[in-house]
Amino acid sequence: MTASDAPRPTALPLARLLGHTADAVQAVRGGQSLNDVLARLPAETRPGVQALSFHVLRWLGAAQAVRAQLAPKAPPPNVDALLVTGLALLWPAPDAPAYAEHTLVDQAVTIARQRIPASAGFINAVLRRFVRERDALVAAVQRDPLAAWHHPAWWIERVRYDWPAQWQAILRASNQRAPMTLRVNARRGSAQAYVERLAAQGVGARVVGPQAVELAKPRPVTQLPGFAEGEVSVQSAAAQLAAPLLIGDGLPRVQVAGRLPAGARVLDACAAPGGKTAHLLELADLDLLALDSDPLRLPRVQDTLNRLGLKASLRVGDARDTALWWDRRPFDAILLDAPCTASGIVRRHPDVRWLRRASDVSALVQVQSQMLDALWPLLSPGGRLLYCTCSVFKAEGQAQIDAFLQRQRTARVAAAPASPGHLLPLADNLSEGSTPTAGASTDGFFYALLEKD
Repeated sequence: MTASDAPRPTALPLARLLGHTADAVQAVRGGQSLNDVLARLPAETRPGVQALSFHVLRWLGAAQAVRAQLAPKAPPPNVDALLVTGLALLWPAPDAPAYAEHTLVDQAVTIARQRIPASAGFINAVLRRFVRERDALVAAVQRDPLAAWHHPAWWIERVRYDWPAQWQAILRASNQRAPMTLRVNARRGSAQAYVERLAAQGVGARVVGPQAVELAKPRPVTQLPGFAEGEVSVQSAAAQLAAPLLIGDGLPRVQVAGRLPAGARVLDACAAPGGKTAHLLELADLDLLALDSDPLRLPRVQDTLNRLGLKASLRVGDARDTALWWDRRPFDAILLDAPCTASGIVRRHPDVRWLRRASDVSALVQVQSQMLDALWPLLSPGGRLLYCTCSVFKAEGQAQIDAFLQRQRTARVAAAPASPGHLLPLADNLSEGSTPTAGASTDGFFYALLEKD
């Protein structure tokens, strides 16, 4: 899956795309990642199904609330998935796909007749009633938080508790389409030069960070000049903060012992799929170990490095079980991009809000805590560890670091901007500290740069 919604192709029958989209919705409801579902689809259907699925999952809360109004008794899961798919696409959203209402209804009924004939009349009746009574139904369900904010109730309450002044803006921003952002290889060129190169080809873009370029419209990577040659990669602007924060590159007020020297021994503790690993190596000559616990994902790191012409040592291992992979040589710097709820990147992965459960937060917080405690002894005195999560939940950010500092008296947090704290997914990029990408739309992230006394 690309980082942003792909343009919707028009060659395939809409009924077929709706059927696959309903399958995706049903799978996500059953706990499967949308990425995994899309990977199993025929290649020609993926762009269209991805675009429709992204939209449906963004507006699924409203669709579920309306379905409950129109059909209080829940139909079978496959019927309900097709029904809420149609309702979400008919919902009056600013980014709704450009299909006529009667076309959407007709094509939903067409695929229902092919797959579940007995339900075709029921689906036709519900969708047509929604079209007829849409204004009244929309107004009625807006009193339901699920329909108003398009996130599960527990998620809404946690964001509201953590961010009482910004919670509504965070939830609204999380339901928007994310821009497609590129990282220009610092060894190959500059962001401004790449923007000018795109402009010469009629592609709109702007510079939003030291190496970050935001496209006016998403496009396949195969259409990006220099992508295959390693001149540019896809990576969000917020994620591009990790490498320079750890290296100490281009941040003049960082209160750490300067820039990492050439040859510094660095650990990327949760490396897959390799974006931050590659960025580190683009900015500095490092002795880097890329570690990941998933043997199926680690080859993606190598593929990324091969495309960019970079080298690192790769190893499969759980960051918490250091006895199985550490060679007893301390690291000068460690990047811990810890497993988290991904609550800060919901606009890029709209299925996450429906996959997560409230209990996942405490479980992930425990894993993060174990990783911090396991990796800290591996750091040289005077070394630095960058802890980051793509989360807006304080339990996975500031609260996690506050607890760690109580346990580890040899740790201290570097001053801003080396530790920007929580970055919120808002258009004006609100944060608890200054940030190198101020003024640009960002994802929700947390960064803390820790120094070892």
